[in-house]
Order: sequence, then C-alpha cells, then structure tokens
Amino acid sequence: MVSEAPSFWWTKADWRAYALWPASFLYGRIAGRRMAKAKRPQAPLPVICVGNFTVGGAGKTPTALAIARAAREKGLKPGFLSRGYGGSLDVTTVVDLDHHRADAVGDEALLLAREGLTVVCRKRVEGARRLASEGADIIIMDDGFQSARLGIDYGLIVLDASRGIGNGHLIPGGPLRAPVGEQMRHLSAILKVGAGHAADPLIRKAARAGRQIHVARLEAKAGQSLTGRNVLAFTGIGDPEKFYRTVNAVGGLIAVRKSFPDHHFFTEDEMRGLIAEADRQSLAIVTTTKDAARLAGHRGVAAELLTRIEVIEVEMVFDDGHAPGNIIDTAIGNFRARRLKAGNAIRP
Repeated sequence: MVSEAPSFWWTKADWRAYALWPASFLYGRIAGRRMAKAKRPQAPLPVICVGNFTVGGAGKTPTALAIARAAREKGLKPGFLSRGYGGSLDVTTVVDLDHHRADAVGDEALLLAREGLTVVCRKRVEGARRLASEGADIIIMDDGFQSARLGIDYGLIVLDASRGIGNGHLIPGGPLRAPVGEQMRHLSAILKVGAGHAADPLIRKAARAGRQIHVARLEAKAGQSLTGRNVLAFTGIGDPEKFYRTVNAVGGLIAVRKSFPDHHFFTEDEMRGLIAEADRQSLAIVTTTKDAARLAGHRGVAAELLTRIEVIEVEMVFDDGHAPGNIIDTAIGNFRARRLKAGNAIRP
C-alpha cells in the first residue's frame, strides 16, 4: 500500500493521472475481479468493517473507536481486528500495551487497544476466531474492505467531504483502491466526514443505490486548548492538513509545520531536528495520537521527544447520535440472517 500519496491524486486529473492510466486500468481489473469473485469465509461473530474508497486518512480509526463505545453501551464486548499495518509481527497476536510497540503491531493497533480487545493478524479469519475465543461479542475490522479474506455483515466506508475520491483514478494514477462501482456493490453505508462538497456526487450515487448515508465530524476532545500559543506541529498521517486544522481549531498558532509520510517511523536526526527547531523558536511541540504511539516504548531521543510533545486527541462525532448503535444492530441482524441461511442450506 502506498504510504505517501502523491499530491496530484487529490486535484483534478491531469497528464500524470492519464499517463498512468494503463497501469491504473490493470490494477482496477485485478482489484475489481478480486472483490467480485471473492468467496469470503464467514466469521463466528458479527463483523463491521470500517474502510475507505481510497488510500489515505479519512478517519477510519476514530470511527472504529466510536462504534466500539456504542457497542459497550449496549452491553457488548467489542473486539478490534487489525492487519497491523507498519508492524513486523506475522503471527496472530493480542495487543498488549505494556509489551508491544508500534514497530511490532502498528500504530493503529495501539490506538485501538487503548479502547478494548485488539487482535493483529495477517490472516483475518484466524484473527476473527481468536477474538471469539477471547470473549468478543462483535468484531470491528479496521480496514480490509477490499480484501477477500473475511465476510462482512456491515461495510461502512468513511469518506472525507473535502477530498472525496480525489481525481477519481485508480492506483497508481489516483487514490482509488478498486473500481467505485464494485466497491459500491459491497458497502452498506457511507460516513461523510467534515465539511465540503467533493464527496457529494458519490454520496448522491450511493443514496440512489439505496445505501445509508451517515454524517459526522472529527473534533478535538473536550478540554484541550492551545489558545494563543505558538507551536511546531508535526505529523505522519494520511492527510496532514486535517491535523493542522484541528490545531487551529483549539487555538494553536502554527509557526512550523512538519509533514511526514503516513505511518512514518521517525529517524533520530528527524526527531533531533524537531526538538532543535522548537527550542530555537521557543515553540511548543504538538502532534497526533497516532504519531505519539510510534514514539512510545523507545529510549533516547524518542523518549525525550515524547516528553516534550502535547498530543491533540480527536474523536468522531456523529450528527445522529443513534447512528453507531443502529449500525451495530444492523450488523447483528445481518449476522443472524446469514447464520440462519447457512443452517437452512445444510439441512437434508
């Protein structure tokens, strides 16, 4: 997967996108056929998949966390299933915050584990079985929508309102992971996040196809304020500008911006450079929870930087506060219908 999306992916298609069209066409044929022909193994629990149409950060992890909180309010024990992108472990693992670092399980898995039971596994069926054995009642899968590795009872696609699907081309000419039509066939709902109109044509298309449309926004958690403070803001996430807007929203005055590729592991020179620049200009250092997670558990300059930073935490706030609970109820209903259908199919 591409870790640093080219800037031309997020503007009107130009000669670069069209020059790469043959490669994009081939990629789309393969990805679309994989989705269309997949016989996804079924999990022993209801599965909600939170995914993206595109490469890049639209807010999958905060969405997964919001759904998990709603599940707990219903008396359920949610379990997160992650591939552990950016981590090195290749065995099924229950994430332990006291022992695992981001370089082993991935930064997103560490954020999920702060909220509940989290399993990292390259083979999603095995991961689902492990969650069931650990006592989970429902599985929330962070990413994996385009994968053919596990059946989904509710597919929720998170779509950034200001970026939409970028130039509309497939990888490598654009950010799309698979043809829109094929993805639309498999999704249950779209979650439109933030303000803007770039996603509106796709939202209308989904609505005409009978798909649910939810609306939400990313907000800084209550009690966080940088009012009047000059800051150095750094991040390695899919859409850095989203973080910078959040810093501004809590009153921070950004003097220096440092953007890195998504899931980037900072080198010692980069970390020393951040500290030195902040000291030179007398700036506070701010970053995201995901970036802080990649620093945690390390010694030396990483530990020093971690003590210096202020983490701006965000949460996904649905316009309809009942939406996460309704998503869960629908997923459970679909799961029960699937099990009943499978039971009827094997009766003599």
